[in-house]
Amino acid sequence: MAGNHSNGTPVYKRIQNAIRKRIESAELNPGDAVASERELARTHKVSLMTARHALAGLEREGIVERRRGAGTFVAAPKIHFNKLMSYTEHMSSRGLAPRSRVLVAKIVEDEHEIAARLGLPSSSRLVKITRLRLTGEEPFALETCYLPGAEFSGLVNVNLGRSSLFGALRHDYGVDLAYADEEIDATAADSNLAEMLGLPKGSPILRIRQVIYSTKGKATIYGVGYYRSERHTLFIRRFR
Repeated sequence: MAGNHSNGTPVYKRIQNAIRKRIESAELNPGDAVASERELARTHKVSLMTARHALAGLEREGIVERRRGAGTFVAAPKIHFNKLMSYTEHMSSRGLAPRSRVLVAKIVEDEHEIAARLGLPSSSRLVKITRLRLTGEEPFALETCYLPGAEFSGLVNVNLGRSSLFGALRHDYGVDLAYADEEIDATAADSNLAEMLGLPKGSPILRIRQVIYSTKGKATIYGVGYYRSERHTLFIRRFR
């Protein structure tokens, strides 16, 4: 039965789509058990091999994880840093609803080093936006972005808890982003970060500092993000 199709869709994909829908609707949450191969085979009237193939595909995508002797469970979502994407795009690509809590949205004037990274005079006004990224109610990452205040001061009034910064730049300012220069390192969560991210103090976290450039080659965003290291994977292509 492994090759059966229904309405042009392979049966194993139909099983995968059914599981994805249950995750998207929050009927299944990270850590919840997924039906076993045998249960899936019985429910969808397919062979054990087809059910196994469906789960293996979801495991490769990082949507489920199989624990030997325990079963198959919904995996905690990961972000794969192999493309310049907004958090909204990252989460949507995983079939998850992005959620953010805006902690800071204001104009600042005393960030001399950051102004310099954006190619601005040190006394320049900057837009500062700090957001706590969430999956469900669970903290995922803490990100702070700075943008030139002279051009983007209106962003402090945009509801960036519900919308994408990349999207706001595109739709409200006609600015498309093209690439980022990034510095990536591991650090330990201080007491404030640990509390924000729901981790023990001193836990390893991933720090990414980046300057994001527009398609016109202009430095548009300076960002500093702190990420729960077990939730993020970094892919790097190296050349000789």
